[in-house]
Amino acid sequence: MKQNFTVRQGALDGVEAFLGVAQHRSFRKAAAELGVTPSAISQAVRTLEARIGAALFIRTTRSVGLTEAGERFISRAKPAFEELIAASEIARDLGQRPAGLLRLTVPRAVVPMLEPLIASFCQAYPEVEMEIAASAELVDIAAEGFDVGIRPGQFIEADMIAVRLTPPVPLTVVGSPDYLGLRQRPKLIDDLRRHACLRMRRSNGSIAPWSFVRGNEAVEVIVSGPLIANDMPTLLGAAVEGLGLAQVPGPLAAGAVKAGKLVRVLEPFAPMAPGMFLYYPGNRQMMPKLRAFIDHVKRRPGRTSKIRVATV
Repeated sequence: MKQNFTVRQGALDGVEAFLGVAQHRSFRKAAAELGVTPSAISQAVRTLEARIGAALFIRTTRSVGLTEAGERFISRAKPAFEELIAASEIARDLGQRPAGLLRLTVPRAVVPMLEPLIASFCQAYPEVEMEIAASAELVDIAAEGFDVGIRPGQFIEADMIAVRLTPPVPLTVVGSPDYLGLRQRPKLIDDLRRHACLRMRRSNGSIAPWSFVRGNEAVEVIVSGPLIANDMPTLLGAAVEGLGLAQVPGPLAAGAVKAGKLVRVLEPFAPMAPGMFLYYPGNRQMMPKLRAFIDHVKRRPGRTSKIRVATV
């Protein structure tokens, strides 16, 4: 028959008092050590004995000794209680200074941008270990055990606190010179019907349309092409190889454009995306390691203060 191992409410009550009396063989000395009255210690032990259903001490006017039940109880309770105290000390230590493991989830394309920030943080806080999980997935940071995440502002839930990392950026359509040399360069949004467009699959399974602005009007276009990927660097690499056009954040394509590997097209219709944000749950009790990282980000030149990001 399966046993029920649930700890009953109050099951640890009186254990510290019992261990104190067992160590000193004295209710009075145990009371002095714990800063309570002898009668309080005596009552705690009596309550523990009643809950267990066995006498733990042999009491006389001259001495205090352990019963067989008390000996067996202390053999298991003492190391367990010491482990509990040690665990509390470890947790308390992490709650008082920046230390421990700080887990961060980021898009793969953002990792190079973070390298100087991560390097300076690790130098400033050597007792904090950084773990970076690069993924295109939109991660529930609380459910997946992350302390903080970085994502584009439009993908951050409204109940998160966000800190801006980059200014708003244009979404740029780019293609390789070889690709554009074989086809007429698009000048209008409708010209995309005649082009191979590399597409992004969102974490919810849908394929993202391409976004543009025409005057004051926002326009979304369903495009088609030979490749679907779930991260921007893959799309950018395919565009460099001449597979088709890609719509990516401007800073991501800047290096390839400067090197002549890609050419921007449809620039008059490029929309602005919110940019990248660091985000974390709005908990009142924030661990020092996370507070240190957030403060480190805020001290970067040219960034804004904490804001809330609405769901888009």
